[in-house]
Amino acid sequence: MTEHAALPPQPASDPAAPRPPKLLERMRIHLRTRHYSIRTEEAYIDWARRFIVFHGKRHPQEMGAAEVEAFLSHLAVDRQVSASTQNQAKAALLYLYKQVLETDLPWLDEVVQAKTPKRLPVVLTPTEVRELLLHMDGATGLIAQLLYGTGMRLLEALRLRVKDVEFARREIVVREGKGNKDRVTVLPENLIAPLQAQLQKARALHEKDLAAGFGRVYLPHALAVKYPQADQSWAWQWVFPSPVRSTDPRPDARTGELLERRHHVYPESVQRAVREAARRTQIAKPVSPHVLRHSFATHLLQAGYDIRTVQELLGHADVSTTMIYTHVLNKGGRGILSPLDAL
Repeated sequence: MTEHAALPPQPASDPAAPRPPKLLERMRIHLRTRHYSIRTEEAYIDWARRFIVFHGKRHPQEMGAAEVEAFLSHLAVDRQVSASTQNQAKAALLYLYKQVLETDLPWLDEVVQAKTPKRLPVVLTPTEVRELLLHMDGATGLIAQLLYGTGMRLLEALRLRVKDVEFARREIVVREGKGNKDRVTVLPENLIAPLQAQLQKARALHEKDLAAGFGRVYLPHALAVKYPQADQSWAWQWVFPSPVRSTDPRPDARTGELLERRHHVYPESVQRAVREAARRTQIAKPVSPHVLRHSFATHLLQAGYDIRTVQELLGHADVSTTMIYTHVLNKGGRGILSPLDAL
């Protein structure tokens, strides 16, 4: 045996070199680079992971239309998920193949889209709303009042920042609502004093964080780089901050480090408080925070406000979306005299 033959084989690559990110991490980076929301990021990655696990951890590049259809059918038949959930899973797989893997798969567009059923929204009567709100208190109670008084979605209310509450003009500016659109909605007179008291509590919490070396809030679109001190300023703080701090999964735009921040109140806290209040009130309807938005729109139409005004307050792109609330008016089936009543 020669001297060279006795030498051990050399590695093909430098083991110290950083490994390329795995598929799901590539997907996460891709979503963050394109400024998708953290909730969309979590949902899409979760669906991609479920798809891979469902097919025995095979790589998506090894799979095709049959595997995607089998997964979506499993969700509909075995899991019995809603049409919107099934369509979200399809959207995540579309993103995975077209954007991350850069694979042009025409068949993916042809995969059956679940038909979302047309449902009438659950609406509370003014008496039911009053009873529900009377059984809530604290920050979650104020958030529930805000949802009914302004028509905001739950996350729109939770992501409200100090600078977007206009007390003098009696209005609230909703930033980056659904569809990434800004809009203006009404600030109820009855909520001015409670909101001012909430801001005093939030400011005291912010000053306490600053004294402890924290107090940096998350800013969108790399504003923290453009305005280095803005994330510590009072104007950008959450109106409803969380009672505890946590590590932000998104790295800091300036340093790339994971920072301990104070997030806003978690949606689950408000959802749980609304369900508990509905249980104590004995409302015989499925009640969630979004029902308060439905009730806001319905009660405005009942009071005679123009549907275009309600459309703007809700932030609907098309008035046909707002038209669903006209079922409460005395038209159609509710505007006729039943023949039974004529006997």
